[in-house]
Amino acid sequence: MDKAMMASPATLAFVGDAVFGLLVRTKLAEIERPIGELHKRSVEYVNANAQAEGFEMIKDLLTEREMSVFKRGRNNHVGGVPKSTTIGKYHAATGVEALFGYLHLSGEQTRINELFEVIWNGISTKDM
Repeated sequence: MDKAMMASPATLAFVGDAVFGLLVRTKLAEIERPIGELHKRSVEYVNANAQAEGFEMIKDLLTEREMSVFKRGRNNHVGGVPKSTTIGKYHAATGVEALFGYLHLSGEQTRINELFEVIWNGISTKDM
């Protein structure tokens, strides 16, 4: 079993949150807006609701191993759930973060980019 697969779901989600946030910020940097606006937009994309929606866009593209990592993250015990989302969406978002953390720790940047593009193209077209 590879080292990334042995990491706890919480650790994978911790790393994946940073990876996902950086991907969003990198995309937003392309639109040349004031920093305050870029930050506001990044918060719209890096949250449980958007990430749960993103999972729906990529779930049929995931390999068996990727789905396994997602489920480990989704099923991980979480603390409090923000009022802005449901527990189901929060768990799905944690699964997405775990998946991106796993892929990052496994050195699979190409796969990260492929999955993120699907999510970005789906969520960013709503208000860009």
